[in-house]
Amino acid sequence: MKIFVCVVLFAATCCLNFASSTTYEPTWDSLDKRPIPSWYDEAKFGIFMHWGVFSVPSFGSEWFWWNWKGAKIPAYIDFMKDNYPPNFEYADFAPQFTAEFFDPDSWADLFDASGAKYIALTSKHHEGFTNWPSVNSWNWNSVDVGPRRDLVGDLAASIRNRTSIHFGLYHSLFEWFNPLYLKDKEGGFKTQDFVRTKTMPELYDLINNYKPELIWSDGQWEASSDYWNSTEFLAWLYNSSPVKDTVVVNDRWGKATPCKHGGYYTCQDRYNPGTLQNHKWENAMTIDKLSWGYRRNTRFTDYLTIEELLETFVQTISCGGNMLANIGPTKEGTIPAIFEERLRQMGKWLGINGEAVYGSVPWKHQNDTTNPDVWYTAKGGKVYAFVLEWSSSIKLGSPLATSSSSTIDLIGGATNLTWEPLKPSGVKVDIPAWSGLKWCLVLRFNGFQ
Repeated sequence: MKIFVCVVLFAATCCLNFASSTTYEPTWDSLDKRPIPSWYDEAKFGIFMHWGVFSVPSFGSEWFWWNWKGAKIPAYIDFMKDNYPPNFEYADFAPQFTAEFFDPDSWADLFDASGAKYIALTSKHHEGFTNWPSVNSWNWNSVDVGPRRDLVGDLAASIRNRTSIHFGLYHSLFEWFNPLYLKDKEGGFKTQDFVRTKTMPELYDLINNYKPELIWSDGQWEASSDYWNSTEFLAWLYNSSPVKDTVVVNDRWGKATPCKHGGYYTCQDRYNPGTLQNHKWENAMTIDKLSWGYRRNTRFTDYLTIEELLETFVQTISCGGNMLANIGPTKEGTIPAIFEERLRQMGKWLGINGEAVYGSVPWKHQNDTTNPDVWYTAKGGKVYAFVLEWSSSIKLGSPLATSSSSTIDLIGGATNLTWEPLKPSGVKVDIPAWSGLKWCLVLRFNGFQ
């Protein structure tokens, strides 16, 4: 019988817990020298949530407004013609973003059960609607219209009161149809009226009022980091903000910054290079293969299976990355059952195999030298192998025993498995009958190099 088994390996990263005495200048040369707080590298697994007015039409993707009115994609135009009156505007969706079933305590409990160590909630997507009562977004925020409540604040409180999860926020720098942004853009970004009156006031507001430990910036690609005043904001964030010692940011702060400047690198959506990187990175990916926002027209096959999700996860952490798995809540404020199932499955698996994940580092080999279905991590002198497919025995090319007393264990199962060395290198391991989780097994190597 073939089964997915996961081999997890972690490569060391210079991430420190610190109360920084360094003063950072508003330049990339200075800002890029800031160490990433160690909690982030140790966390490995986080949850992303795309939630906003786009959750009302819940058709196509969270880019619904742009695809309808900007790109004018026929499928979106036809959807509106077939289902809404001729004078219906995107703003008319906002009152239907009701969130009447939103229970932040139950969300927090689910995230805790998933084994995630951090989350990133949409504070504002490219549509400009804010999920908190922004004074810079009059009548286009979750208190003035729609839910009539502070969604960011309510979830932040529940996360902090009920879990040890690090609370983070997604924030889009630009807004598709904001007149101030469009005016700045028309002038070649030589003016910064939008940044001065909208983007930056809202970022400072989010930090000062909600104290997120992670800022997932986005919407940077049309203008430079100079236009966005990104370096000035980050210097304040690192030097003087209420989260200066613990906050983590990504790399999306200007059109030339991804995979080059900022905190950890995201490079592109669903970034998963498959090789060890020399800088901390994150694979922000979706459980719904086709969208970040909730879609009413999904098919069952559009969702990753738990085996596929774990395969992505172990590949990611073996190469030094974190995985940020996205879910799309509904306009009513519920988390669809398929997303809840995947998160609870992750938690069940991590509850058994967490020792190979949290705080691990990449090993000298990320992928096995002879078995492509095996990935590695290391921690505390032990090597961990995530085997994505196995039968009654598996052959591995990378592990080398240091003595005859070296042992191999199946985490959550039998210890001191039967094994024998292979020539010129590697081991053959016998896998005993196993009645536990078969999504992804993890082997612990003691006394191997």
